[in-house]
Amino acid sequence: MPLWKSTGVVWITLFVFLASTTPSLGFLILRHNTMTATPMDTSTTTAPPTHKSPVSVVSMSVDDNSSSEETSTQQQQQQQVRAEPGTHEELMYALGVNLARQLGDIRPLVKDGEELAQVAKGLLDTVVGRLDEEAQRSLLGSRGKELDQLIVERANSLREKLEQNGREMLKNMAETEGVKVLDSGVVVHVLEHGPEGPGQGIRASKASVVSISYHGTLADGTVFDSTLGGDPINFPLAKVIPGWREGVLAMHEGETAMIGIPPEQAYGAEGTPDGRIPGGSTLFFKVQLVKVLTGEMGGSGLVGPDGKALKKNSEGESGLIL
Repeated sequence: MPLWKSTGVVWITLFVFLASTTPSLGFLILRHNTMTATPMDTSTTTAPPTHKSPVSVVSMSVDDNSSSEETSTQQQQQQQVRAEPGTHEELMYALGVNLARQLGDIRPLVKDGEELAQVAKGLLDTVVGRLDEEAQRSLLGSRGKELDQLIVERANSLREKLEQNGREMLKNMAETEGVKVLDSGVVVHVLEHGPEGPGQGIRASKASVVSISYHGTLADGTVFDSTLGGDPINFPLAKVIPGWREGVLAMHEGETAMIGIPPEQAYGAEGTPDGRIPGGSTLFFKVQLVKVLTGEMGGSGLVGPDGKALKKNSEGESGLIL
């Protein structure tokens, strides 16, 4: 079935929405979003993607030689609601904004303003009924195969760009002074130490349940998962993606760190089934290990219920073994 007639177009729309430009790593750390999915190693998360703020289909271009005042004025004009507050017109405008948010940002799918203008014309003519059902079917029937090819080619190009940018960012992160690069390629950069000081404190084990606050982004800054603005979430580390688990295992209780995860330790070449995380994506998480709830490790080994490190008995076995 052609992409323009199947649910595949939904995946493409989600994918296009995720892939655009690459901001600095600082943006990855600070950007706020209300996504509620988790880095669980499953494909059953149900939280819908959070859309970006709506944008005008035909944006105003700014000449490179324009003054900062002109640029600021144009940006303010773009951000204004073009309807009188409290009126029925504003309500209908809101309906249009809502529909646009469901579609997502289509700009990365087009090469220039001329293409974008034609896409906008097609959308408008279809929505307002200038193009009837018969004409729509005729057009898609005659150009459907070309449309399929165009969508696939441009979506693949965006995916390749996102993967390349992610790997480059991870490489730069690994070269930062003081970071830890694990054997798997996962990179951990401790930003804030725990209360017991650098390299000190309780650590989690693979069987631990931990209380975590985190903020996850793609290489382009798209937030796909975050607990910012809410309470920490409890996770069994055995149930999360490998790279996230390894990164947390390298941390101590109370620490905050940036964790960079290569695709091979995240969702691989396929990405997530819902398209929220495209295949080949490097993931970046800012993580605060709030508390290790169970199965914790002390600085010198396992700890007991009293929080004190367990010592080996006279037979050389751990006191934890019954």
